[in-house]
Amino acid sequence: MQQLTQELKSGKMEILEVPFPELNSGNILVRNHFSVISSGTEGKTVSDARKGYIAKAKSRQKEVKQVIEMVKTNGLIETYNKVMNKLEAPSPLGYSCAGEVIAVGNEVKNFSVGDWVACGGNSARHADVVSVPVNLVAKVPNNVSLKHAAFTTIGAIAIQGIRQANLSLGENCLIIGMGLLGQITYKILEASGNYPIGIDISQAQVDQAIEIGLKNVYNRNHSGIEDIITNFTNGYGSDSIIITAGTSSLDPVEFAGEMARSKAKIVIVGAVPTGFSRTNYYKKELDLRMSTSYGPGRNQLNYEEKGLDYPIGYVRWTENRNMQSFVKLLETERIDVEPLITHSFSLLDAPKAYDMILENSEMFTGITIEYDTDSQVKSSIKLNDRTFNSEEANVSFIGAGSFAQGTLLPNIKGKCNLVGVSTNSGTSSKYVADKYGFKYCAAESDEIYNDQDTNTVFITTRHNLHTDSVIKALNNGKNVFVEKPLGMNEDELRNIKQAYDEAYENGQNVHLMVGFNRRFAPAIQRAIELFDEDQPKSIMIRVNAGVLPKDHWVNDPDIGGGRVIGEACHFIDLARYVGGGRIISVSAETMQDPNNLHNTVVVNLKMENGSIATINYFSNGNKNLEKEFIEIYSGGTVAQIDDFKELNIYGKKKDRVKYRGQDKGHKNEIELFLKAIREGKPTPIPFEESYESSLATCKVIESITSNKKVLL
Repeated sequence: MQQLTQELKSGKMEILEVPFPELNSGNILVRNHFSVISSGTEGKTVSDARKGYIAKAKSRQKEVKQVIEMVKTNGLIETYNKVMNKLEAPSPLGYSCAGEVIAVGNEVKNFSVGDWVACGGNSARHADVVSVPVNLVAKVPNNVSLKHAAFTTIGAIAIQGIRQANLSLGENCLIIGMGLLGQITYKILEASGNYPIGIDISQAQVDQAIEIGLKNVYNRNHSGIEDIITNFTNGYGSDSIIITAGTSSLDPVEFAGEMARSKAKIVIVGAVPTGFSRTNYYKKELDLRMSTSYGPGRNQLNYEEKGLDYPIGYVRWTENRNMQSFVKLLETERIDVEPLITHSFSLLDAPKAYDMILENSEMFTGITIEYDTDSQVKSSIKLNDRTFNSEEANVSFIGAGSFAQGTLLPNIKGKCNLVGVSTNSGTSSKYVADKYGFKYCAAESDEIYNDQDTNTVFITTRHNLHTDSVIKALNNGKNVFVEKPLGMNEDELRNIKQAYDEAYENGQNVHLMVGFNRRFAPAIQRAIELFDEDQPKSIMIRVNAGVLPKDHWVNDPDIGGGRVIGEACHFIDLARYVGGGRIISVSAETMQDPNNLHNTVVVNLKMENGSIATINYFSNGNKNLEKEFIEIYSGGTVAQIDDFKELNIYGKKKDRVKYRGQDKGHKNEIELFLKAIREGKPTPIPFEESYESSLATCKVIESITSNKKVLL
């Protein structure tokens, strides 16, 4: 299929041939007929991408600060590589489209193949085919044009702004900014029995609005505009004011304060600054409100990704119900968006639309992209015809996000054959496939599991997908490298163990290894050499993990499993490796947290050989402190590792080993895993140890909830 993309580094726009996006559970796959370009939101994105580095930095100061902090933590080279991956990757555009359902995912109940639908959100892109969560999809009746339905998401934004204004029948409303969003807002207000009046700084925009029948629209800089608005509101001032403009000027907010009546509501829908003067807002007791995009549920993981709806008795108008509301307005012909459409482009010509927007070479309002629905679209993309020796490591990837691109793939390239890649995003799959030389990029992960060329699968998806991915790969006789965690609970671990055991019983000598990379760090390897293998060890690991937003996917119990499951497992495995004995008991204490996240914990491990370990995993520290600090005590010797950059040895004499940069063992881990496949050697981390460390991690949660020591 084809998709419109731009490179954030240069702003270059391309129509790329990419695979279908993954059809996840709770999603539907839609063949687009039309999509709408948001000249405000998308225009700014494209404009920023076309700026030079200095101008980019000025417009993205928050991101610049994040990069500076990343340099302090990860070093210049690793940070540079991560930033370049982000800037060079093709970035999709678009968030409002309409088309026909061509497939439905698991747990989808209210949609069927052949339905007409309007789609919104971050997956409703300018592409032949999109995969969209059900709460961001609204059915479109057959009497509504899909071209008109493509405006649904923008219509939902307008509706949410109106709802925030809390207007009653017969009240008036001043709209500041009469672009596409402002004009749709005007039309909906008229259809709802309210009296809108609009202003804009562009005379061309004013003339266009009047030409399509919006009578009360004026130039903001018109002499006497204040009197016009005052007369329109019978001398009282506006009941509500909706700001749909996008500008860095304070004028919209200031002017709203001047034109509002006492106790009026001012709603900000567009991107404008809010550093207004106090006088009018104080004297009139004005109510300034923000409108969140399409409505309640926007950017909420539970609502958008998990498909959990808000009960209508408690949240009458969610973003999905706002979308349905706009479609209803189209169906009943209460509003007509056809006069708003000034331009229409084919997908191949879509880059010209953005040139027109940025150059402002023509008057424009509604801009649609039309798709060739008669053409055949390919779900997967083959990039070359290479063949592979089955005795070599022939690797495919399921998932290829920032960690895979920044850490795994650079260390893998040149050490194996790269066969296929499958990710949620078709653009991401294509970028990774091109950059690292994969043979093909797949639309679905099943293509990789069933691929005869692939004998090894790297799984780097979100945590909740690990178990099913590992089991499918094992059932198809593949070697598996899975990033932590192996599983999110004991049931998942048991299922993986069963699949692994069955593979061996069936004569498949497969490797299954978890990405517990710290075992392979040079500092750890050197430290272990200092101690007698048979002597028990005392181990202290301190992790300054830092704060993670409570709504981050890792903290979600169903998707990420929490930070103990998602990251602390690294240090449990490291302690088990250094201690050299089977873990026999786990006890843990957690600091009370208002969100009950268990993100600051103390874990104590006891091993069969007498070794003991304490892991202090703290999220309440300061990022200026190095993240990881390890001390190993045994036989009168102490090894102290400072963030994998330095090893201090305290024995008969003191010694210090400094490493060039931070090395947490990823390179060694991957080389040894691939070597084991090529040469038929044992897995670098025996499955039994990966399973044991993962099980002990689950027991940490059990210890916290039961408030007692847990035996393994």
